[in-house]
Amino acid sequence: MRITVNGTAHEVDVEDDMPLLWVLRDVLGIHGVKYGCGIAQCGACTVLLGDEAVRACQTFVSDVDRPVTTIEGLGTPDAPHAVQQAWIDAQVAQCGYCQSGQIVSAVALLRANPAPSDAEIDDAMSGNLCRCGSYPRIRAAVKAAAKMLQEG
Repeated sequence: MRITVNGTAHEVDVEDDMPLLWVLRDVLGIHGVKYGCGIAQCGACTVLLGDEAVRACQTFVSDVDRPVTTIEGLGTPDAPHAVQQAWIDAQVAQCGYCQSGQIVSAVALLRANPAPSDAEIDDAMSGNLCRCGSYPRIRAAVKAAAKMLQEG
């Protein structure tokens, strides 16, 4: 089957019910998407399917009907996405394991709601768990990214 990931089309020869997470990590070698719980509860495996944040561990590759964007597809080291830059500026990351899923979820949120309130941020990001507890910095980074995106 054919899927597009981070702007590149790929032909993958896998079972239809293979989770997208394993296609990305094991078949395509894209390791920014993480395995956390395997039951779509932690958010470490969050990717964009079109503009929608989805859990790659519970998305079958056969259900991929739009382009997939992982953390690697959002920006570059020289030109990070506004959300990535806000994460850096706010020093959000501690252990860093959840960060790719957190950032991808924040991108989806800001595409749908360019100026979210604290409550909307908390609600949208509640499915992404952070064992280090950096939630106040996550919220601050989302707000900073929203401002950067609005200012262009």
